[in-house]
Amino acid sequence: MSTIKAYGAKSSDADLKEMTIERRDVTDRDVKIEISYCGVCHSDIHTVRNDWGGSKYPVVPGHEIIGRVVEVGSDVSNFKKGELVGVGCMVDSCRECSACEDDLEQFCEEGMVGTYNGKDKHLGGHTFGGYSETIVVDKYYVLKVPENLEEKAVAPLLCAGITTYSPLKHWNVKKGDKVGVIGLGGLGHMGIKIAAAMGAEVVMITTSPSKADDAKRLGASSVLISKNEDDMKKHKGSFDFLLNTVPVKHDINPYIQLLKRDSTMCMVGAIEPLEPMHGGGLIMGRKRVAGSLIGGIKETQEMLDFCGEHNIVSDVEMIDMDTINTAYERVTNSDVKYRFVIDMQSLKN
Repeated sequence: MSTIKAYGAKSSDADLKEMTIERRDVTDRDVKIEISYCGVCHSDIHTVRNDWGGSKYPVVPGHEIIGRVVEVGSDVSNFKKGELVGVGCMVDSCRECSACEDDLEQFCEEGMVGTYNGKDKHLGGHTFGGYSETIVVDKYYVLKVPENLEEKAVAPLLCAGITTYSPLKHWNVKKGDKVGVIGLGGLGHMGIKIAAAMGAEVVMITTSPSKADDAKRLGASSVLISKNEDDMKKHKGSFDFLLNTVPVKHDINPYIQLLKRDSTMCMVGAIEPLEPMHGGGLIMGRKRVAGSLIGGIKETQEMLDFCGEHNIVSDVEMIDMDTINTAYERVTNSDVKYRFVIDMQSLKN
């Protein structure tokens, strides 16, 4: 084992501070990565503050990891020292259940192992994430990052990117489809970019008229203000797909009215109870409300390759490690466009 620097919290009401953690030695199947950048996800904050329950302390968050390979095990042939790689939201799964066999490890029937706060099968205890100097990961869960992309801005693709790409791909969004992206934040801005690159007519649906210019810069063809009842009526029954990225409890009934017959709204933001849904909105038009969670390893690699082909990265604001607590407050207050990324060199200095 090796001892490395990290940043984490020792309780739900504690600030994140520098600490030391242990990483396992590289096994035959492992890849050791020196972390260059790590994105800040709202899930990091929820876990640190135990908003969802079950957090294990100390928590070392971070599941949007970009870095360079520094060591590989004897059975690793697909990665080499110096290669640019990424690690997303999971570092293990059973690889035997029906979900894993279908390349849907995120739905592993035994439970995927999260990059942080998951069950550590090697050292015992729980896993520690990317707010750290290095990480050791089984080769199966390491991803190749296109070298043409801006390295620091790739990090959020490992969560926000795949969270929006997966449902767009699963519901077969294609050229000419009318796609609504509900909510312009860390997820929503990636949804606009990816759907536009797929050839869709993208409509940004928001409560804030002030976000219109930015939405169009990101690739939206138009903006629909959901508080404007007349505009909502004009768009009624016209959308092929809705990607709902709103991260908090809200009323989805007005959005259901926007769907065409036999169309779907997919929820990717709010992991909590929603306002009551009226069944009539679904029945009258055979409409669907569904959900989606990141993507499997195969699909995540596909997403990275797609982003490399279309030169898609996140809009990011860079921070040093010692400003993470301030960044958490800003994320909570929606004061970032659109993702924070930590320069991990600042931890080493």
